[in-house]
Amino acid sequence: MSINAYWHAFAGILHRELLRFVHQRTRFFSALVRPLLWLAVFAAGFRAALGISIIPPYETYITYEVYIAPGLAAMVLLFNAMQSSLSMVYDREMGSMRVLLMSPLPRWYLLLCKLVASSLVSLPQVYAFLAIAWFFDVQPPLMGYLWVAPALLLGGVLLGAIGLFISSFIRQLENFAGVMNFVIFPMFFMSSALYPLWKMQESSEWLYWLCTINPFTFCVELIRFALYDQFNGTALAVVTGGLVAFTLLAVLAFNPQRGAMR
Repeated sequence: MSINAYWHAFAGILHRELLRFVHQRTRFFSALVRPLLWLAVFAAGFRAALGISIIPPYETYITYEVYIAPGLAAMVLLFNAMQSSLSMVYDREMGSMRVLLMSPLPRWYLLLCKLVASSLVSLPQVYAFLAIAWFFDVQPPLMGYLWVAPALLLGGVLLGAIGLFISSFIRQLENFAGVMNFVIFPMFFMSSALYPLWKMQESSEWLYWLCTINPFTFCVELIRFALYDQFNGTALAVVTGGLVAFTLLAVLAFNPQRGAMR
């Protein structure tokens, strides 16, 4: 197969994801309303509990809104990744994924294109959230908006691969929502998105341990450091390794015949 064939396949999948996103306008607004409510309401309520300022991984004190903004940006990626996995269950039931996988291109490449395309569609939503968060005094360096793009893409693909791996074991579309509730909320709350890990450790040692093995924690930390023009090698290594591992597991577990309509 030529390089053009691979490129046209990716461009077609990306175009399909963009069309789906454009036709689902409420998806864009719901992706913004959710983190903005957390930023405006949740931060105000918990600022008193955690103190006016907390010690971040940087060499200065910051407000709680500034701390949780990267975690809320990762929340946008998480929900979009799970919605993309939901669409995979739908496509598998309707047969469109089986038609796509009939192409001579490798299955792993087509599924990876699906994950990357979904992550690219999530980027405008994250940047829209960060633009509005600017008025909540979440004002990172301008170069941070550039450095955070690769971190968002890596994190989005990792979360999409996790969702795709989970969706590979779901036979019917109606079962997906219940399963996702046991995935999204534990991943989000048992991470450093809302609280520093040292706060978790002060509260509960076992909860801190769960947070440290949660891949979403490292997605948040990678985004947090990149947004403020810093580099976190540990988070990058874990996110990259998790991306490769879960993508491989998702490709091996994905069965287009599972859930096929009779």
